[in-house]
Amino acid sequence: MSLASRSGLRLVGDVGGTNVRFALADITGPTPRLFACQSSLCADYPGIEEAIEHYLQSAPAQGARPRAAAIAVAGPVTGGAAELTNGLWRISEAALIEAGFPSARLINDYTALALSVRHLEPQDLGSIGDATAPAPAANQTVAVLGAGTGLGVSAAVRDGSSEAIATTEGGHMAFAPGDEVEIEILRQLTTQFGRVSLERLLSGPGLVSLRWALARIAGREAAPLTPEEIVSRATAGEDDLCVESLDRFCGIYGAAAGEIALVYGARGGVYLGGGIAANILGWLRQSAFRSRFEAKGRFVEYVKAIPTQVILHPFAALLGAAQSLQSGRVAGSATMAADVP
Repeated sequence: MSLASRSGLRLVGDVGGTNVRFALADITGPTPRLFACQSSLCADYPGIEEAIEHYLQSAPAQGARPRAAAIAVAGPVTGGAAELTNGLWRISEAALIEAGFPSARLINDYTALALSVRHLEPQDLGSIGDATAPAPAANQTVAVLGAGTGLGVSAAVRDGSSEAIATTEGGHMAFAPGDEVEIEILRQLTTQFGRVSLERLLSGPGLVSLRWALARIAGREAAPLTPEEIVSRATAGEDDLCVESLDRFCGIYGAAAGEIALVYGARGGVYLGGGIAANILGWLRQSAFRSRFEAKGRFVEYVKAIPTQVILHPFAALLGAAQSLQSGRVAGSATMAADVP
């Protein structure tokens, strides 16, 4: 049976600062199923309408015209509209309806990731540290954060019978240094940005800024590198400044993840999304990530029991977008309440 003839298909999308991903979702069963997943560069299209049309006319989608669309967006959703925090597109439910969808929904991308957690299989996750997920997970709150083009933060707050998705702008909370080197990093970045948020360090551009600050502290001149080049040179052992930068990035990432675990009481686990963690999983495992995660003073035993896992599923946010249509009770990027299966 062709995709175009299947019943129950919906368009789901995930729009970040760099990439846009689409799939067709079957939401007729207890777990959404994704078909024809594709990823493209946002820069290849003037807006999301053109990106959607190109996707729907592609060979994998076979021209299927879904009855509804749910798009996860890397930015706050207000009144059914959003502008990308780290991009140029403006997206609205009204414009999607005008483009031919009888119904449309926008949600924050970290709302989508929090919704996806219940559908992730063991092969979709990579553990950092020895703590294991509690059972049953439905009784425990989980937090999600992820460094990519920016830094997203959310949580699925659970009591065993219901779930509420808390979507925040936690990536923009202030950076808290953990030692003398990080105090100096903060001083250096303050000269560049004024207020220094976590996202100024925990993101692709943040990795570049972190290397710049470490070079300044050492009194060194460092030629500009992209985030990908920094990671590549560090993992190859070719550049000590890149190694130091990636090590420091992972340590700050772990410290921040531990703070988020405390804020939400995320005893069911902390999940790392975004585009970076999955690419440096091996480095995260041997880095100070987990020790910094657990270094919480009087609450060290509390956080030691909390598992930290990297989301490896490349289209996890699309699963969450499909789940938002299935539950039917997500309002913008605010909250959702639904029965937990």
